[in-house]
Amino acid sequence: MEKNLSALGFMSGTSGDGVDSSIISSNGEDKIKIKYNRFDPYPANLSNKIHSLKDNIQKIQDLLKYSQEIEKLESELTKFHAKIAISISEKFRFELIGFHGHTIYHNSEEKISKQIGLGNTLSKLTKKTVVYNFRQNDIENGGEGAPLAPIYHLSLIRTLLNKKKIKIPISILNIGGISNTTEINKNFEISSRDIGPGNCLIDKWIRKNSNMSYDNNGKIARKGKIDKLILNQYLENYYYSKLDTKRSLDTNDFDIYFAKGLSLENGLATMTAITAEIISKKIGDNNVYVCGGGRKNNYLIDLLKKKINKKISMIDDLQLDGDFIESQAFAFLAIRSFLKLPISFPLTTNCNKPCLGGIIIKNF
Repeated sequence: MEKNLSALGFMSGTSGDGVDSSIISSNGEDKIKIKYNRFDPYPANLSNKIHSLKDNIQKIQDLLKYSQEIEKLESELTKFHAKIAISISEKFRFELIGFHGHTIYHNSEEKISKQIGLGNTLSKLTKKTVVYNFRQNDIENGGEGAPLAPIYHLSLIRTLLNKKKIKIPISILNIGGISNTTEINKNFEISSRDIGPGNCLIDKWIRKNSNMSYDNNGKIARKGKIDKLILNQYLENYYYSKLDTKRSLDTNDFDIYFAKGLSLENGLATMTAITAEIISKKIGDNNVYVCGGGRKNNYLIDLLKKKINKKISMIDDLQLDGDFIESQAFAFLAIRSFLKLPISFPLTTNCNKPCLGGIIIKNF
């Protein structure tokens, strides 16, 4: 008899504002049941430490330079996740924890992706089997370590298709710190890539120029005026740099120095326009469902709709919560890892063969 496993998935995204948690049960293939979602905000001091460390680590040598800071933050971050897991375990049963940690450095050309988070410690504190370090095996097999959610997107669509809630082909656009897309064709084949900035330029600008951490619904950007000269110059430099040819990107690939001198409103309007322009060039021909925090930026979505000649819908229209697709994905990846099923593929991460991923640890 086919066995479904239950897993708790964690995602600490590039916004650094807190932890998304989800419990799902699945056979690791085409059956998914979403049982629980929740968000726990980081205390301000922890969020500030994450952003400060991320900003300081601009090259591989910085991982050594800031090793003591990394070690301290890694312990603090792990304990925060453990507290959440213990709280959830009092109400829900789950067998595995999919622990993504927090990405502080990702460079596909250097073949390195560093997520902080102590799987050993998390397992000991929670008394649960933990799956972590999902990206390393992919990188060792020629991949870029990202994106990893596409196999979950495929399985989710299969589940919805069985319930006659959706038709394929379809595209899923995730707008997090970075934007990535998963294309699913009529043969259930998936291809995926990072396609440009998501929230990273917008969030960096507002953090730098105000005491806010994000532009709620894009309201401030909508009041501003797009600087066409800066927009065009940025796009010219972006395409000249060949960033658009990379399959995986990092928030550190995108800086805001070029807009120095703009007002808060005009800077946000320009950052949002740049983001929409780059994303629009990489969306496939299918109807698009959007997930991730960026879907709540109405100004960004409005700009995208004007640029893309196809239907754009929110994944929430499918009775899914678009805030938690990635935390659900890491619960799903933990289940696939435990069942020894591949989590990355040549057309998702550029690896040379379908790859297993994740280190499984039981430390109790």
